[in-house]
Amino acid sequence: MNLLAQIWQSETLRKKVFYTILILVVYRILVQISVPGVDIDGVRSFFASGENSVFSMYSMLTGGAMEKFSILMMGLAPYINASIIMQLMTVVLPKLENLQKEGEVGQKKINFYTRILTVIFAFGQSYGVLYYIGSEIPSVNLANMQEILPLMLVITAGTMVLVWLGEQITEKGLGNGISLIIFASIVSNIPTIFSNILGSVGSLTGDTGKLIPFVVFLALVVVLVILTILATEGQRKIPVNYGTGGQSMASNLPIRVLQAGMIPIIFALSLVTFPSVILQMVQPENSPVADFITQNLNPGSASPYFFAIYTALIVFFSYFYVSIVFKTEDIAENIQKRGGFIPGYRPGRETAEHLSEVSFRLNLWGGLFLAFVAIIPMVFTAFSDTLTSQDLIVSGSGIIIIVGVVLDLIRRINDQLVTQDYDKLK
Repeated sequence: MNLLAQIWQSETLRKKVFYTILILVVYRILVQISVPGVDIDGVRSFFASGENSVFSMYSMLTGGAMEKFSILMMGLAPYINASIIMQLMTVVLPKLENLQKEGEVGQKKINFYTRILTVIFAFGQSYGVLYYIGSEIPSVNLANMQEILPLMLVITAGTMVLVWLGEQITEKGLGNGISLIIFASIVSNIPTIFSNILGSVGSLTGDTGKLIPFVVFLALVVVLVILTILATEGQRKIPVNYGTGGQSMASNLPIRVLQAGMIPIIFALSLVTFPSVILQMVQPENSPVADFITQNLNPGSASPYFFAIYTALIVFFSYFYVSIVFKTEDIAENIQKRGGFIPGYRPGRETAEHLSEVSFRLNLWGGLFLAFVAIIPMVFTAFSDTLTSQDLIVSGSGIIIIVGVVLDLIRRINDQLVTQDYDKLK
């Protein structure tokens, strides 16, 4: 309550909070607008059947936009994919790497390229979704480009509007706009899921068998949230000494346990489910390979192959992504330029090797933890006779996103309040 009172008393912070809430309300209103000329009942029956857990999970991350066949049905997935690829390309292409070093001017150019790539991804992915779900929608003729092209343009435009809303929050609101929109999408599903479960229990003909598993999963979510908070805040502090004017100043270099955040899960889930998505489009007959993919590379299956491959991919992408963004040679060089050193290690190569070793160990535990949180809800529903993926109040990836956004908001609010108090003392 004291924190809320401080926020209210700060005019700048109060305006940012109200502006952020306003943009999120606009976002939720736009989610309710369906793509014109589409039979929504066919889409709802497709998701109600629960035959495809991949799209059910994706719909949860879009706040139910895909089930409504909303103009925002693609969510921010194209933008996230474009941002990740652009970040990786800065390592491969010297031109992009130089732009990144130019500061704000270079970052604006990179953001422009990211938006262009987002349009391309959104346009291509919109066709993939229409092709996949289109068979369930009688009003959509996939063979007629004159019918499907306007739908693709509307869906692509919806994604770009959503990116614009996120950028407005980042510039004028509080926190990272893209993360907050994803956070709002996940949280918006929770009341609906609660009402569905409690409604079925309260009705005379309802399925009361869902109540106990749901309560157990609710307790499990609380435990996972606590563990995720500890892991997100967990870090290894590397001591660094700086020599200034004949005196030594002690400092530290923090290396987080979850250095890669959600990105390994995004990569891993996309890769492990890609064969099953392609298989649904091709639909081969009497194929042993197709049968194996259907039974074992599906998030809704209880196959140990899926869990093993999914875990291995998450750990692999944790190492892969961190190796690109966490450049130990550059960090060691910067420490040396500032006259610093890590006690017990020589500046330069030996320091870089030590940082790489620490990062390697943390990545192992961080990757395994990400896999653990991502898989536990899938395991729970796979071995539950009553609960499905649509009955889960939040997925494993959703837990990580919610915890990360909330902790980031708390840090930003505290920083704003500290800055305000400092300005008063000047």
